[in-house]
Amino acid sequence: MICILKEIKYWSQVLLLPIYWISFLIPRSNKIWAFGSTFGKRFADNPKYFYLYMRQNYYQSIDAIWITKDKDIFRMMQQFKLKSYYLYSIKGVWYSLRAGIYLYDNYSKDISFLLSGGATKINLWHGVPLKKINKDNKLDLVRNPLTKATRMKWVLRRMQDEKPHHYVLTTSRFLEPIFSSAFQTNNVINCGYPRNDILIENCNSSYMTIQEETTYQVIKNRDGMLKKILYMPTFRESESEFFNIVNMNEFEQFLIENKILFCIKLHPKSTMNKQFKECSYENVIVIDSQADPYPFLTIVDGLVTDYSSIYFDFLLRDKPIIFFHYDLDRYLHNSRELYFNYEEFTPGMKAKNMVELEQALLSQDIYHEMREIIRDKVFDYVGSASERLFKIIMETVI
Repeated sequence: MICILKEIKYWSQVLLLPIYWISFLIPRSNKIWAFGSTFGKRFADNPKYFYLYMRQNYYQSIDAIWITKDKDIFRMMQQFKLKSYYLYSIKGVWYSLRAGIYLYDNYSKDISFLLSGGATKINLWHGVPLKKINKDNKLDLVRNPLTKATRMKWVLRRMQDEKPHHYVLTTSRFLEPIFSSAFQTNNVINCGYPRNDILIENCNSSYMTIQEETTYQVIKNRDGMLKKILYMPTFRESESEFFNIVNMNEFEQFLIENKILFCIKLHPKSTMNKQFKECSYENVIVIDSQADPYPFLTIVDGLVTDYSSIYFDFLLRDKPIIFFHYDLDRYLHNSRELYFNYEEFTPGMKAKNMVELEQALLSQDIYHEMREIIRDKVFDYVGSASERLFKIIMETVI
């Protein structure tokens, strides 16, 4: 019954397509820029930091507006006196129709696909790709259907996800061909990621939700720790194997004995939120999966990850990274192929079980030079990404 309701809801979107076509008729202004993130459900990532930059530096010439589908985010931004509208309000609809520039980190539906006709769409994306993305991901049946039936099944999804990105943001010339292939475009902007400015300039974002701020302060002010480590795995079906690999009671004892604070931040799409939230201990802190991770990256001493693109950004901090790849073979066969050789492109110790993870957490860091080599490949610029992006939009896009 649930599957039938989902199918009905999905195909009923056909009835709304005329709204998209009509939206092309509304005159748009290039002085109004609409921002959104993660299907309208978060205030985070590249759109957040570029939006804040625009509000702080160019508010007199550009009307930067955050559009959200989450009332809590709308209320939070009202408290911060940041210009934002709830999408399903008169002003939310009006500004979504009037904005000449759409800036988002997934697809135009981060703001509103149906109201986006005629806007110039700039996809700021959400990570330097280790794993293959979009059209390059042959295991993605939405973009690479194997049968006519699958192609028809996902036709609406492809329309909303892929139609179109006029420009896509990347961070280096080395990555430009990858983004061009993945997004099927030659309009790739190379100027760095706005979200990384916070890592370079050592500034802390004061624009956090109450929950983010509370957790941030708990971690930052936790005394007596020799190390504060952030664990950020990517999402996939096999992430549930973590609890078969790690005995949390024994791991907690290890953390206490070695004065290590282990902070867990899951991917927003993770299906394991409930299970991980239940494993909070004295030396294990679980950060909300929807939280903006970038303020937290500024206050930890190291990162543990697997195949997440977060490690590329953390290279800019030049601190130890541990790759906890307990399900690598399964991941490669069932979830994603990689653009690069995993061993060669991951500058840090590798661990595939709890013992190796503990050893890695206690080991001396010897990967500075390797981090530097990879960093120089994936980042042409360090800092001031928001200013470069603004200039490119003003000089090239508009």
